[in-house]
Amino acid sequence: MELFNNANIALTDIPLVTAKEFRAEIIRRSRGEARLVNLFGALEPDGGVRLFAILGFDEEAVLQILSTKIPENYPQFESLARELFQAQAFEREIAEQWAITPQGHPWLKPLRRHPNYRGVTDIWQNASPGSSPAQYPFYSVDGEEVHEVGVGPVHAGIIEPGHFRFQCHGEEILHLEIQLGYQHRGMERLMCGQDLKRTALLSESIAGDTSIGHSIAFCEVAESLSGCVISARAQAIRAVGLELERLANHVGDLGALGLDAGFLPTSAYFGRMRGDYLNLLLTITGNRFGKGLCRPGGVLFDIDVAMAEDLLRKLKQYKKEFDQVSDLLFSRPSVLARFEGTGTISMKTAKKIGLVGPASRASQLERDVRINYPSGIWQFHHIPISLAATGDVYARAIVRRQEVTRSIEFLLKILPSLPKGELLTTLPAMKPETLAIAMVEGWRGEIMHIGITDHQGSFTRYKIKDPSFHNWFGLSLAVRNQDISDFPLCNKSFNLSYCGHDL
Repeated sequence: MELFNNANIALTDIPLVTAKEFRAEIIRRSRGEARLVNLFGALEPDGGVRLFAILGFDEEAVLQILSTKIPENYPQFESLARELFQAQAFEREIAEQWAITPQGHPWLKPLRRHPNYRGVTDIWQNASPGSSPAQYPFYSVDGEEVHEVGVGPVHAGIIEPGHFRFQCHGEEILHLEIQLGYQHRGMERLMCGQDLKRTALLSESIAGDTSIGHSIAFCEVAESLSGCVISARAQAIRAVGLELERLANHVGDLGALGLDAGFLPTSAYFGRMRGDYLNLLLTITGNRFGKGLCRPGGVLFDIDVAMAEDLLRKLKQYKKEFDQVSDLLFSRPSVLARFEGTGTISMKTAKKIGLVGPASRASQLERDVRINYPSGIWQFHHIPISLAATGDVYARAIVRRQEVTRSIEFLLKILPSLPKGELLTTLPAMKPETLAIAMVEGWRGEIMHIGITDHQGSFTRYKIKDPSFHNWFGLSLAVRNQDISDFPLCNKSFNLSYCGHDL
């Protein structure tokens, strides 16, 4: 069954096939033009679990959805990951959430380390329901002069917890395993229910640095399920907020990359510029992270003529400053020597593991929701895709530079001519027993929210996918065969979210 971004479909209209047909169809499509965008489970009334797969056909701007039923008395299915590596994290998540075994999975271990939702014994332990593994099964390497380096989960400064386990031979990294889940909040389960005012607030806290990206996705799910069409003005103001969020984070990342390369001048300049863009969000919303901007039915804040003129004046000034400081960063041989050839991900590998966002575009994969699956204002305003070919730290940095320039150009174009329309529309009741999909290109990449309603029109299952879900394994591969001293630079070139993963 085909559908588009920001669309909904009755649960009874979603094809339900056998587990064998489900697996064969996903693999067949993925060997062609499709990629696995999502794979998740939802509990059925009879105690079984219905698995949903969503395949993306990027060039056609079309999604395909199909499903299969895993009975309560036979909680297993044949793993896709052996032939389709993009599925490995999805299957680990299904195993952890629903205590269903993907038979033959090559890397089966906890993804976030939390009790399963069915309240039965977890599949990787002989323990009572609700308990967690005492020892995480880290991969280890044996050999002369091979040693382990553990980093975290507690880090210096104000940063979320995450553990990095390096297997090294001297200074060379042979393998990096990343263990997350230390602050698992049960966000997907908290999003269920009928109180949209509460869930709107929760959506802004899925990943604090992506408040606007995730809240737009949530709003679009609710609006799709209720049949609400928001005004062009509300769509445009959401897009302004989204691009300001992208600007703040990309500029901040470029500053952090300069710092990790030992070039302090650009670190200081870009750090200050990040604050400038956050202050623009403050001007619009009263909050530096844009919280409170997006609500189902539209937006809570307007941009009047005087504010638009002030934003335009500041953006023109910031563009000149950004160009000057970027030229300084990308013209220094000492910086380029650290960026070029460090942490390389080939296009083939990026495609195999399912990278999204700037990390994928740095490996020449044309993946951008604003272009591949446009909805709302993006159907009428085109932002050129930013690509690089080398897949290294330099490529991930240069993609950010290009995206900053193009986001500013978009804002300079749209702010003088914001369309007319009401800010907030009353939301009708949501459709019962329906599934809705919303995709947004956040600053890290592809965000996807999926809401499933029960017979009363309340969320009974809410699935969130932050781009970090795809990209953490990319960081592990990027540092292979690199010196361990290159890890901070590689890590910052991805700048992934802990809390966006630890849902």
